Amino acid sequence: MKKVAVARNFVTVVSLLAFLIVLPNVRADKWNQATLFTFNQPVQIPGQLLPAGTYVFELVHSFNHEIVRVSTADHTVIALIQARPSTQKGFTGKASIVLADRKSSQPPAVVAWSYAGRLEGHQLLYPKQMRTEVAKDKQDTFVGN
Repeated sequence: MKKVAVARNFVTVVSLLAFLIVLPNVRADKWNQATLFTFNQPVQIPGQLLPAGTYVFELVHSFNHEIVRVSTADHTVIALIQARPSTQKGFTGKASIVLADRKSSQPPAVVAWSYAGRLEGHQLLYPKQMRTEVAKDKQDTFVGN
């Protein structure tokens, strides 16, 4: 009888430890705001063109800058982009992305994105010349499910 009680207590303690170890991983997306976006056509980000596909946008916190990491769905890092906090028109509290409709010869440019549950997002910082062009382009907000 004592062996059964000891075994039951051991299983309970191991289960609690496993839960405590997994708990930070479950909450990690809120900290880094990792958001998956799938594009059915190429899109521009500062300094690069992303082919159609699925990408992860997430924050990499640094001391005094906001950095966005863009990775493939399998977490291969494609770019680190400086950003700034932003409240864009169309952010509704659902995961959203703002695209600038570029000239017909250029793919849309990712302007900003937001994490589900937040009304503020992250505006990607383009070089000055392109920032001016993108600001003039028609911008649409696409809201996730």
